[in-house]
Order: sequence, then C-alpha cells, then structure tokens
Amino acid sequence: MAQTYLLFDFGPDEERVQQARHKLESWKQAFRLDKKLQYKLEREQTPDPADAEATPEPAARPEKSRSSKAKSKSKAKSAEPDAENNGPVKLLVRLYFSGHEKLSEQRWIDRIPTEEPFKSASPKLIREDEPEFADILKQFDTLE
Repeated sequence: MAQTYLLFDFGPDEERVQQARHKLESWKQAFRLDKKLQYKLEREQTPDPADAEATPEPAARPEKSRSSKAKSKSKAKSAEPDAENNGPVKLLVRLYFSGHEKLSEQRWIDRIPTEEPFKSASPKLIREDEPEFADILKQFDTLE
C-alpha cells in the first residue's frame, strides 16, 4: 500500500487549523476513509516564562500538600492553550491507499489542497520515492 503525505503549515492561525480538522473528519465519515485518511497536528510551542516559573516551585518545596500541587497543575493547564495559539501549527495528512485504488488516491491528492482551509496553508506533497519521506514518516509516527 502506498503512502502519501500532505504537509500544511498554518502558522499561528488556530481557527483555520480547526476548520481543516473538521473538514477532514467530515470527509472520513462521509466517504468511509477511516484508515485511508489520517492526520496529526504538530504544534511548535514557544517557550513560556509562566511554565518556567511553575516547574521549579514544586521541586523546591516537596513538603507541600497535594492540594497545592493540584493548583499548580491547573495553572499550567490553563496557560497551555495560550502557548498553543502562539506557536505555528503544521498539519500532516497521510493518504494510505492500496495499489488498485490509485485513482481514488489521486483524486484526494488533487482535492485536499484546493479546498478552502487548506489553500492558504502552503501545501507540500511528499511521496514514498522522495528523499524527505523518511523524515516525515518518523515525524508522523512520533506525533499523537
């Protein structure tokens, strides 16, 4: 089965990323592409001074009770979405069609980059025979 990756760089635009994610989910359901169309988001987080301050505090005071640790965790979680919005977001889409589905694969390769949320994200197509394919494969496997 041939794998093809589409890489989209949305920058810090979280709204477009969510539109693209919803679009991909609707296609997966409508066309029954569960294993054939998969995607993962890569968020590059910028260093946040609030996170740097929160990390040394629990290590410096190990005698604190559990309630204070829970408070510091909730503070870190509330600061996390702000950090996600600041960093650039990349969307990796994997098309995984078998050999006899070459026409379907080509149609999706042609269709996805021309749809609205994907147009402005500078799409990049990476096939199995290209040199950077191994790097993209590792990157896709390490993302959640």
